[in-house]
Amino acid sequence: MRRMPHRCTAFHFFIMSENENRLPLFPLNAVLFPDGVLPLKVFETRYIDMVRDCMKRDAPFGVVLIKSGREVGAAAEPEAVGCVARITHWDAPQPGLLMLRTRGGQRFRILETQSFRDQHLEARVEWIAPDAAVPPSVEQQVCANMLQLVIQDINARGRAEQEDDFASPFPEMLQLDDAGWVANRWSEILPIPLKARQKLLELTDPQSRLAIIYQYLKQHEII
Repeated sequence: MRRMPHRCTAFHFFIMSENENRLPLFPLNAVLFPDGVLPLKVFETRYIDMVRDCMKRDAPFGVVLIKSGREVGAAAEPEAVGCVARITHWDAPQPGLLMLRTRGGQRFRILETQSFRDQHLEARVEWIAPDAAVPPSVEQQVCANMLQLVIQDINARGRAEQEDDFASPFPEMLQLDDAGWVANRWSEILPIPLKARQKLLELTDPQSRLAIIYQYLKQHEII
């Protein structure tokens, strides 16, 4: 797997300029959260061209959940809120196939979309302010403690089973003292519907997002 230059990897520091308000879109049956890790297998010509252009310009693209339509074929209708993705690793194991590893950056809200002849989408967007850096409440601290154990277990199992081929689905730097970060990681790994993940992504108050996660974990006797 090829690593992008170091300047492309520091995602938690990445904030888009107010002038950079147009994004190519990658509609998926997935929800990307800030600082989340998202592997992608790209094989459609329109998206290979988009990804190559982004790599040439050291530019991001927007990941958005599909509201209606499909990942392949005609352009899908996206949800209104998505998350910027930057490519941190890439590989081309065969012609017409790109394997990517991306990291989530800033959230955005779509103001209008434009579909092109090859069915790729671009959008004019407005940026959603990053979560305020607030710690979990005393009650919610158990969510952070349990998350740390879950991450350690998933990483240990992955390294045991895949050895050097294992790529962690989590960022290297854990931010367990940040309510939004903890809520985002739980939102990624819990077995909840995509629409529920989307609603969590759209919440602008990180402690409210973590409060919902806390109630879910309690109801399902995870904590």
